[in-house]
Amino acid sequence: MGMSIKIKMLLVAKEMTVEDLAKKLNPITSRQNMAAKLKKDNFTDKDLREIAEACGVKYEGFFILEDGRRI
Repeated sequence: MGMSIKIKMLLVAKEMTVEDLAKKLNPITSRQNMAAKLKKDNFTDKDLREIAEACGVKYEGFFILEDGRRI
């Protein structure tokens, strides 16, 4: 599952629109720019952390090895 789908699920869970999210980001982003990023599924780790902060949730980006270790 791509991050765009996860972000859209987050927006539904938080009862937010793409425009609401764009306005809460710092610096404020346009709805069009956010929609383009969602379409391209083009997010950096920094973007994802900022989205989480704007939505008031926790974001953890990591790889989990077979033995349970997280990288």
